[in-house]
Amino acid sequence: MCGFNSIFHYNGRGTVDVAELRATRDHMTARGPDGHGEWLSADGRVGLGHRRLSIIDLSDRGAQPMHSVDGRYSISFNGEIYNYRPLREQCLREGWSFHSESDTEVLMALYARHGEAMLRMIRGMFAFALWDHERSALFAARDPYGIKPLYYADDGNCIRLASQVKALLAGGAVSAEMDDAALCGFLLLGSVPEPRSIARAVRALPAGHWLRVDAHGITGPVRYESIAEILHSTALQQDGDADATERIRAALCDTVAHHMIADVPVGAFLSAGIDSGTLLGLARDAGVEDIRTVTLAFEEFRGRHDDEAPLAEMVAKHYATDHRTRMLTAEEFSADLEHILEVMDQPSIDGINTYYVSKAARENGLKVALSGLGGDELFAGYNTFVDVPAWVKKFRIASRVPFADELFRRGFSLLPGSSARSPKAAGALLYGGNWAGAWYLRRGLFMPWELPALLGRERAEAGLRELQLFETIAEAMTPEPGTAYGRVAALEAGMYMRNQLLRDSDWAGMAHSIEIRVPLVDIALLRTLAPVLHTVAPRERKRVLAASPSRPIPAQLLERAKTGFQVPIRHWLESDKRIDVWKRVPALRAANWERRWAYVLALRGM
Repeated sequence: MCGFNSIFHYNGRGTVDVAELRATRDHMTARGPDGHGEWLSADGRVGLGHRRLSIIDLSDRGAQPMHSVDGRYSISFNGEIYNYRPLREQCLREGWSFHSESDTEVLMALYARHGEAMLRMIRGMFAFALWDHERSALFAARDPYGIKPLYYADDGNCIRLASQVKALLAGGAVSAEMDDAALCGFLLLGSVPEPRSIARAVRALPAGHWLRVDAHGITGPVRYESIAEILHSTALQQDGDADATERIRAALCDTVAHHMIADVPVGAFLSAGIDSGTLLGLARDAGVEDIRTVTLAFEEFRGRHDDEAPLAEMVAKHYATDHRTRMLTAEEFSADLEHILEVMDQPSIDGINTYYVSKAARENGLKVALSGLGGDELFAGYNTFVDVPAWVKKFRIASRVPFADELFRRGFSLLPGSSARSPKAAGALLYGGNWAGAWYLRRGLFMPWELPALLGRERAEAGLRELQLFETIAEAMTPEPGTAYGRVAALEAGMYMRNQLLRDSDWAGMAHSIEIRVPLVDIALLRTLAPVLHTVAPRERKRVLAASPSRPIPAQLLERAKTGFQVPIRHWLESDKRIDVWKRVPALRAANWERRWAYVLALRGM
């Protein structure tokens, strides 16, 4: 795991400002405390920067930017390629020479032989920028799920790329003007939806896309892989044969084994949930003997259902891990608050839990940790998999009645306190009759008509017009997956997980130089399991997951009601005077903590 940046003056005029290249790179020091490097082309038009967190090939030969043996290619890379060893062997047989044992060098060999087609050959989480000296072209790409971020700013003459939005801004050449459409998206969803970023001049390279830049300009972004496309194609080949359970188990064992590849110890985040416990069992099945695990605990949750520590400790004992429970207090949160806001690359209502479990992992001597993130998206663990199809069926006809939605919303608003108690209820007819709308109704934070009170009418209306919220949501479900499971899975993976959970894992883990690996977010796993999961009943999919280790997870995890991996931020928000600005807004006094926290972040502007 690393951070990288690149600058390319592609119009033939201008040269790289070395001070800018370094300032952008060194803003990402926490992403790569083990080393740094830079490279500039002979004509000064191209520069690559890199911060290294050493995970694979710890020697100096693994340092970046890296250059191919034949001198044609230079690359800066962030991520891990889990199938790099067989790919490396294939390249060796084809006559390619290597000077390192790293996965980075394999990317250059694959690109030399296959061009952009190589992206469908690699299994991992990745973002990279590769310079082709012969063609004078820069090629950049990002993994299909968007596990690793990649942002760019193009002014028509020069393109700048980096692993973080704030890193691009730190270089001094990219405007920090806020994107009001992105801000509206954040308030509506709790995270900024791609391809926007909170900075107007910066865009995310969408997950599963590549772009190429040369003297003729920019080609792309071009999509090479899509979660919705895989779900769409597999819906046509649904497979519910009797061996489904064993096929699922084999695929899960395979993905965990791949995600254990490292030249440093690999630990795990442990909660009281099915996903993290299952990963431990599968890691044992993969032959991993020494595993360090970490769990957070809070005095506010002691003795309550929210307290995950006792069950997590039971699971750790069940699988004989080297376990540590880390107590977190309101005082520590208060002391860390400014650092949290500094390292939060874009506003998010989540991620503080990951910030602290990553902190605990680093204190425990880890550089790499497994996370159960993705289990709910793949195995239908969220209520959205039941609620969204039900709402679409319930409201589909009523939503088509002319003006019914507006009349309902106006009538609902006249009921005393009704809008404050349930802002979403007023939008049931407006949004509930279609898949994108019903999902937003279930996942949304604020409703569009609430934004003028938070941002001002003019700003809110302009931002909403530009945002095109429902077109963005629908894009995550294109091509149409074909089944209720496929539609919700595409929305959860392409919107909620990509824009919030994965992004939070990146900034919060990297704040402590922790590489977070997500075995359940794996494109090869999706291709294998999707045909089976289309046919499994929603309430049964997580049970199938839990049954996959040869030594089953404790039954208490299956019986426990889902809570999510939370921190008691609600209580802390109420007591910290630095972030009590939400109290000035009457509509937020009865709101939940997520809405209050979102307003705090929006007001700061990040």
